[in-house]
Amino acid sequence: MAVRHYTLDFNLSTPVDSASVVPGLLSMFHEQELTETVHDTNGHGYLATFVGKNGRLVILRVHSHGLITIDLQCHEDDNFAQLDNLLNALEKKLKVLLNGSITRIKRLPALVRGAKVDRYWPTADGRLVEYDIDEVVYEEDSAYQNIKILHSPQYGNILVLDGDVNLAESDLAYTQAITGNGRENYAGKEVLILGGGDGGILADIYIDQKVIDGCKMHMRRTCGNTLDNLRGDCYQILIQDCVPLLKKYVQEGRTFDYVINDLTAIPISTAPEEDSTWEFLRLILDLSIRVLHPEGKYFTQGNSVNLKEALSLYEEQLGRLSCPVDFCKEVVCVPSYLEQYPFSSFQPLF
Repeated sequence: MAVRHYTLDFNLSTPVDSASVVPGLLSMFHEQELTETVHDTNGHGYLATFVGKNGRLVILRVHSHGLITIDLQCHEDDNFAQLDNLLNALEKKLKVLLNGSITRIKRLPALVRGAKVDRYWPTADGRLVEYDIDEVVYEEDSAYQNIKILHSPQYGNILVLDGDVNLAESDLAYTQAITGNGRENYAGKEVLILGGGDGGILADIYIDQKVIDGCKMHMRRTCGNTLDNLRGDCYQILIQDCVPLLKKYVQEGRTFDYVINDLTAIPISTAPEEDSTWEFLRLILDLSIRVLHPEGKYFTQGNSVNLKEALSLYEEQLGRLSCPVDFCKEVVCVPSYLEQYPFSSFQPLF
């Protein structure tokens, strides 16, 4: 059974004496048949918990620096109208007790914990987003990762890999940005796509069959029919690790007009000498530059624009490639990411 968690915060212009606030609230908690337990805070304000027979739990905290927080937890089958009335009454009562010293009141929507369908997923820069997810349409564990496809009335089906939102059916802007936003002519060109298992970019190399299986069934607005067959008139999908194949192409001297890297975002870590993801990224960059045609282009995704240090470190890595490159980037809003996201490209300067 899921639990709903309500929060009510009061920011104050001056510190408040709990003795002037708590007694006025106790009668309201008692009316709800809540029994209080006062906890020792070692002089850091006031803390009490109130427990009801119906499983309700209220945590009242009066912080010594001028903040009052009320947290209310209940089961999903509780009387929500009654709980809303209680929070309204607490807010009204505190306005009277605090007599104009309130600078801000913040009441958040209920956080639902332990629900059958998880609606909460983090952005790349660590903020929590609540999506309108109402159904898990696909879930599998492969040898590489956990794969979920979740349905959102607003964004369509959303591909989530190891807890990371990868792509939704609404995210045409992502696919357009990572392929040059319509400025490139791919007709008759040889294109190597690393990753792209969602099928938004027709995949040439990918390592996880179960991602392809899920997307071709549940994300057809993104991939169309491109994942129905592993080989078409002008493409081939290879289900294998891309690194050995890239090394093979280097040995054979094979080159491509475009390399599109949709494998992984720029790592969040700011210690590239210690992080294995940075090591992997450098390997892919080096191999990609070696299979690019002298006039070819390399496209890739970035990460949240708020991760400025990590993005700067990525640009530093480009200066360490086997040859200098002409680098450019643009920032795009990807709908389901709810954040600005940079995409970059470069051309070798042989």
